Amino acid sequence: MIRGAIFDLDGVLLDSLGIWYDLGARYILSMGMQPVSGMSETLFSMSMEQGAAYLKRTFGLEKREEEIIADLEQILRDYYYKEVPAKEGAKELLAFLQEQGVKMAAATSSPRPHVTEALNRLGLLSYMQEIYTTSEVGESKHSPRIYELAAQSLECSAEEILVFEDSLYALKTAKTAGFRCVGVYDAQGESDQQGLEMTADVYLHKLKEFPEKWDESHR
Repeated sequence: MIRGAIFDLDGVLLDSLGIWYDLGARYILSMGMQPVSGMSETLFSMSMEQGAAYLKRTFGLEKREEEIIADLEQILRDYYYKEVPAKEGAKELLAFLQEQGVKMAAATSSPRPHVTEALNRLGLLSYMQEIYTTSEVGESKHSPRIYELAAQSLECSAEEILVFEDSLYALKTAKTAGFRCVGVYDAQGESDQQGLEMTADVYLHKLKEFPEKWDESHR
């Protein structure tokens, strides 16, 4: 019997993965310059610190790398606070689970203020009993700790909980820890969709497909 659900946010309930791809370009455009070819692809695999160094070097910026990082973080904050949309069908999915008596929590790698503001603006925050972040937990999703803490707050065992994730590594972590898992497709997310689908108990190309797979999620 499914009694709880734990949601990743970026790429699952929030259509936010694009900002991580476009962040450098947004910044350079705000400085009155034009991005160079292949820049977004280069930056996507870098840490914030590496990205700041790349931008400073490539565009000859006079700002210190710490200042560039602060500027990038402000762009991210503004995006989550004012722009990020919900994934199509997100609110309907949460309402459906609420109707089934399922308690819900969020487990995210993004900063708490960003996602809290975004969820509140989009009318999704009230569905969540708790929000857990990897920075506050002190461990990434390579560890099951964030899911275990969320499960405790929901007062459910792992086998009674569905974990919704769009990243294969995170889904594998939850699966290994005994949770039932729902893989969620995102066009800008996981490259190994076949692996995500094979690992998940239920796979969704769109969130609106879930009510039809509710019975399947119990098996």
